[in-house]
Amino acid sequence: MRWLPLIIILVLIAGGGLLAANNIKEPDKRRWTLVSLAYMAGLGVILFTPISFNGLSVYVMPAGVGRVNYTRLYLHGAGFIENIILTMPLGFMIKKIFHQIPISIVGLLGLVIGGGIELAQYYMSQYWLINRSSDINDIIANALGILVGGILVVIYKTIKEN
Repeated sequence: MRWLPLIIILVLIAGGGLLAANNIKEPDKRRWTLVSLAYMAGLGVILFTPISFNGLSVYVMPAGVGRVNYTRLYLHGAGFIENIILTMPLGFMIKKIFHQIPISIVGLLGLVIGGGIELAQYYMSQYWLINRSSDINDIIANALGILVGGILVVIYKTIKEN
């Protein structure tokens, strides 16, 4: 039961990869789509399965319901920075796909996505015992990562146009 999220993620990504490989004819667009799917697969595995990565090693967490922290702010440290880096490509993808939306909306989307991730981790930990924590610091770090990714796309496009 704990491994059901991993199976779901792998099936969805494999299906998406097959669809992209068979239906997208332009090589650059197909490559972009497949790389994006690979990133989303890695993100899904890190966020929604009992498999954990601490920057140095990969390990399987024991069954459990995880912890919840929506009050203590700890906006620094390796874990906070890892979460920012982890979600920066998501900001790239959002701004690349929806290039017309302002950066403030990208930041708002970051908060919604970060909150959604933490909410999903909470419920999945309760029902599938994946032992994931739900943390306000992760919501903020995810939002910052998405915002920074979007800002970097804007900077890149500005430099490229000039």
